[in-house]
Amino acid sequence: MNIWTILSLFFISIILIPNLLIGVQFFTEPNENWEHIKHYLLQDYINNTTIILLFTAIATTIIGTTLAWFVTIYDFPLKRFFKWGLILPLAIPPYIGAYTYHGILNYTGVIQTTLRNSFDIQVNQAYFNIMSIQGAIFIFTLFLYPYVYTITKTFFQNQSASLIENATLLGSGSTSTFFRVALPLSQAAIIGSVTLVILEVLNDYGVVSYFGIQTFSTAIFRTWYGMKDLDSALKLAGLLMFIVIIVLMLEKVLRGRKKYSYASTKVRPVQPKRLKGWKAWAITGYCSFIFGIAFIIPLAQLIQWGLMTYETIWSPQFLTLAKNSIFVAAVASLIIVVIALIIANYTRLHDSIFVKIISRVTTLGYSIPGAAIAIAIITIFITLDRVLLNIYSTLQMDSQFILRTSLVMLVSAYIIRFLAIGFNSIETGYEKIGNSFTEASRLLGSSTIRTFFKVDLPLMKSAIFSGFILVFVDILKELPLTLFLQPFNFATLATQAYKYANDERVQEASIASLFIILISGISIFIFHCLLEKEAK
Repeated sequence: MNIWTILSLFFISIILIPNLLIGVQFFTEPNENWEHIKHYLLQDYINNTTIILLFTAIATTIIGTTLAWFVTIYDFPLKRFFKWGLILPLAIPPYIGAYTYHGILNYTGVIQTTLRNSFDIQVNQAYFNIMSIQGAIFIFTLFLYPYVYTITKTFFQNQSASLIENATLLGSGSTSTFFRVALPLSQAAIIGSVTLVILEVLNDYGVVSYFGIQTFSTAIFRTWYGMKDLDSALKLAGLLMFIVIIVLMLEKVLRGRKKYSYASTKVRPVQPKRLKGWKAWAITGYCSFIFGIAFIIPLAQLIQWGLMTYETIWSPQFLTLAKNSIFVAAVASLIIVVIALIIANYTRLHDSIFVKIISRVTTLGYSIPGAAIAIAIITIFITLDRVLLNIYSTLQMDSQFILRTSLVMLVSAYIIRFLAIGFNSIETGYEKIGNSFTEASRLLGSSTIRTFFKVDLPLMKSAIFSGFILVFVDILKELPLTLFLQPFNFATLATQAYKYANDERVQEASIASLFIILISGISIFIFHCLLEKEAK
């Protein structure tokens, strides 16, 4: 057993332990709190969660797929901008979008104030109430559709132009080609991207908590903090994981066993068709509308609030928040990339059923909602602290390092939750470089470790950087894990923005939100440039 096997097994066990803990705890003897939740509250959690998931999935599929098709198949005004600009709403975390739109639409917001003061129009408040299930679906759709757009666009761009041309020669129009050719071929890409959207919705705590909607994530938080009942919280986490399993199984069923591959190596990418007249401006208008409501409007409102509160918010304390956010995101991202490199290198050099299982387990963490991971992590670290305290007592040591009050617990949760993102990027990089260079180095007498550092790493620079960026952005925006597990007197931009908004101080939350959006936006643009460079 070499060092790669030992390290891979060690990291995989770290991912599996929280999942096993939740699974075992689910079958323990229930208490009175759990009986109350099961009889009076559980049905509401299931209904609300299901409604939000279903309609968000439908809406993001429609918007993301149509945008991807238009950008790929047509040439229209501002297309080059929209090609990457439509990804930018991903830089705005849904919880920031939620309180921003609530601030825009409420009684003192810019819309109702303008209608009253400029046009003397009094409106029915019910028409502008976004703090509902419908409002949550609206928010999730706006800020999560880029998952569907990005993945589906990539699939459309890589399709052979002959498929579209043959459909046209057979008399099929653009609409018919989209429904009869493009959609069936892109079924796997669409289902996979919508599954990511569903997992993000299940992971959310900020939006549903701010809107006062009873879902599993809010229930776990309230059971844990409100009732001080860790056992019932673990049972709710187990049910939430059961829903995730159903979603993943449904994804497999919907994908089926259909596979599409090219019958020829002479594959030409799709050449965009130039549009003129009203059709061109109609598509431009559609893209502009989605981009406007998903990015420009919330960004403009945040900038206005930021200018109003800049003098009171910008302080050494805010700089500490920014430093905390960047530090913990950078450290966790670096550790994740290193672990991903080790596991991906092991799985590519060995071919067996066991290796395939390892590969699947590595991506398991991303499918587990943050609230469930947080509950499992805190339980594990409480147990570890008890062991440490016994050791300190036995050795009569005065200095005591308590794990659950340190950043170790938070970073550990980040690793479990986001390892899949780094692993997928690294694994893709390894697939591109292949094994020939590694095998040549080994034949020349180099050890596996020397080959890894001298051959593999230089070839993997782009994949490593891409993986780091993706993980860094996700951790910077992450709320549930950070809110649940942050040490005492340690806060990040995400938790501070949420706390301001939750205290109805949405204007004060703008500076932290803008900082998150700025870093995320720049990172997304860099990532887009890397993808475009590799595609050429």
